[in-house]
Amino acid sequence: MSQALSESTQLPSDLASAILFEIEQTFRGQVPNLFQAYAKYPPLLEASWNKFKSIMLAGKLRREVKEVMALLISHDNECKYCVAAHTAVLHEMRFNEEKIAGMLQNVLPPVFTEKEMALIKFARKANNDWHKISETNIKELFDLGIDESELLEAFGVMEMFIAFNRFADVMGIEIDF
Repeated sequence: MSQALSESTQLPSDLASAILFEIEQTFRGQVPNLFQAYAKYPPLLEASWNKFKSIMLAGKLRREVKEVMALLISHDNECKYCVAAHTAVLHEMRFNEEKIAGMLQNVLPPVFTEKEMALIKFARKANNDWHKISETNIKELFDLGIDESELLEAFGVMEMFIAFNRFADVMGIEIDF
């Protein structure tokens, strides 16, 4: 844990304990340091976990697509913690180092459909160049058959990881993957 966060001996609240238990079950026995840090303010832990579940563990888009979005957005935002976390998840999903390195260099592997690749690129553009997004860009996505809920889900991944990236960096969350 970072110096920015105290090593509290205080027990987490009942709310935080229940959420941390659910996180531990979801991540097969591990509670990522990011969520442990959020537990110091249980309402933020609850909101962050609920958002994570709603976006990353549910929805129309495949989990692999969302994990790649999380990795690339975190890479672009220079969040070492989130890059390590999502690299580890992608390894579990059988993405090797070569594929991951390629994705970091804008080379998406052929495991993604044209729609998925477009959404990954769009989420990255929305993170890096949001002020240059035009109606034409969005129309191009719709023309590929992407529906509004898929677009919003991709936006959800992007904006959630902007917040996670900032939180992890500012709080100096220690890499635990």
